[in-house]
Amino acid sequence: MDVLVLHRLSNVTVRPEDGRESPDSLVRSRAVNSNDRARGQQILLEAQQHYMAMYRYRQDRERNKRYTYGDQWSDIVCVDGQRMTEEEYIKKQGNVPLKTNLIRRLVRNVIGVYRQQATEPTCIARDRDEQQQAETMSTVLQYNWQMNRMNAINARSLEEYLIGSLIVHRKSYGWRNDRMDCWTDYVQPNNFFIDANMRDFRGWDCSCVGQIHDLSFEELCQNLANNPFEYNRLAEIYKYARDVGGGNVRWEDFGYNYGQAQSDFLMPTDHSRCRVIEVWRKESKPRIRCHDYNNGDIYKIDESEYYTVEAENQKRLEMGQRNGMAVEDIPFIKTEWFMDSYWYYYFLSPFGDILKEGETPYDHKSHPYVFKAYPFIDGEIHSFVADVIDQQRYTNRLITMQDFIIRATAKGVLMIPEDCVPAGMSPDDFADTWTKYNGVIVYKPSKSGHVPQQIANNSTNIGLHEMLSLQLKFFEDISGVNGALQGKAAFAGESGSHAQMMAQNAATSLVDILDSFNEFVLDASYKDVKNIQQFYDSKRTYNIVGRTGANTVYDPEKIRDVEFDLSIQQSQTTPVYRAMANDMLLELFKANAINVEQLLQAGNFPFADQILQSIQSQKQQLEQGQIPDGISPELLQQAQQGANMETVQQLQNAVRA
Repeated sequence: MDVLVLHRLSNVTVRPEDGRESPDSLVRSRAVNSNDRARGQQILLEAQQHYMAMYRYRQDRERNKRYTYGDQWSDIVCVDGQRMTEEEYIKKQGNVPLKTNLIRRLVRNVIGVYRQQATEPTCIARDRDEQQQAETMSTVLQYNWQMNRMNAINARSLEEYLIGSLIVHRKSYGWRNDRMDCWTDYVQPNNFFIDANMRDFRGWDCSCVGQIHDLSFEELCQNLANNPFEYNRLAEIYKYARDVGGGNVRWEDFGYNYGQAQSDFLMPTDHSRCRVIEVWRKESKPRIRCHDYNNGDIYKIDESEYYTVEAENQKRLEMGQRNGMAVEDIPFIKTEWFMDSYWYYYFLSPFGDILKEGETPYDHKSHPYVFKAYPFIDGEIHSFVADVIDQQRYTNRLITMQDFIIRATAKGVLMIPEDCVPAGMSPDDFADTWTKYNGVIVYKPSKSGHVPQQIANNSTNIGLHEMLSLQLKFFEDISGVNGALQGKAAFAGESGSHAQMMAQNAATSLVDILDSFNEFVLDASYKDVKNIQQFYDSKRTYNIVGRTGANTVYDPEKIRDVEFDLSIQQSQTTPVYRAMANDMLLELFKANAINVEQLLQAGNFPFADQILQSIQSQKQQLEQGQIPDGISPELLQQAQQGANMETVQQLQNAVRA
């Protein structure tokens, strides 16, 4: 008889409470680390590695920003083993470091081109039957844009895009300015970090993203404390920052701090601020992918919810058998086990304390950040401004050199032979009399015949002007922003069509970077739409300033499940667009295709609202049988005919008879 050998269950299986071999990354992380602080420190270390990987980018961005805003002689040079800035080196030579800021003008011109386009995102329903809801969502999105001052944010973001080639916005929902709404925040790139392994310029392979927050203790508690226990915990962690107050602020803290690229990841420069590191990273866990053949839906559920699928399939089996359906013909829900990735957030203190954590609360199932890097080939970021820094440096060098030559050149030097100086007169007195108006000097001619003479050497024409013109031309050729795009006056006899063609050709070099920025605007607007669908849970009425049409009513029950595509279109708030729309409406009105009310409702005319209200008020009085004051008999007859269709029909029958 064989003896049964029993093995301990703990030796042949993984205990559920252990979790070290669990496919769920969160369960495995909690099992490996002894406590939450150890787990937080591990996440903090990973975030710090991603932040340090962007060190070179922060250095390049800081240099580009210095050159853009006029600090163009601060590069470090080594002279005889001593490190110093170029400005210090030039001053040691007795020269003045001059500069002509061409980069700033270049950036302003590109921003001007973008502002002139005056575009805005527009929602388009994927189902054409839901286009009315798409028009409503477009109006609500424009309301959100105006509330967040997105035109100003996008202009400054484009300026950041030209300087650093990385822009970041944060989309959130919360209480601000005494209201609960969807908000957009600009994120300073030096405080932002992304996955160092990311190579997709769309950002689809990003697995970690985060931001450094420096908050006052009051702001910290407003964002993270929901009860007295959490407040006391924050007070214990940030005790020093709470007690020290705001008394150690330096003048560099209000901008002009060119040392931000070397900022520490864990400690703020102002010790009265509370450093919080926000980290969003992808976690993984096993889930069930379901395909419902009855309606075509594909969705996912947790393993713990699998019983619901089994119950539904059993219900369908019983229903199919009652209806005489073959088993293979019953539309069951097909399931498939897979490893799912999802976004999970952490708010961490510099010591590793997990202040808050959880799965993404957004319906778009992603992090709240929208970022765009340019061009991001092989994960590299190259600035638009960096392309013209060498030309800017050479231009400054030529200007400084020309100033040095002019100052070192002989300008009216008086040459006096010694034997030409009269007796009893010093050379200084001779020079003063020489330069005096109507001065007379009496002297005996020398035996050599030499006379005093003044020397003025014109040594400035040594090719510097030609070199400077060449560098300015290089500057325009490299950047693509030439005179036509800068709005410079055309030459004499140039036709308007030729000037317009030159401006269009000049704008061609900016198409790539402006379209790339518009892609960022679309991505940001997509998250705005998703947040609006999720958090606008009550009916609201919107009337967008500068937009045509009447008030728009937002109904969350109708719009919540609608899928939208977005596109960039010409803004309806520009004067050019309004003038074109008014001209078209006037042509339709002259052709009797629309009436006065439709013209005033759809057009942008002065006092249109007052006139429209007056007309509607008169119509209501006529419908009630009243005669409006000041109305002409002809208009009264037309209104009565329009209000009483039965009378009009009787008149038509009489005419036919």
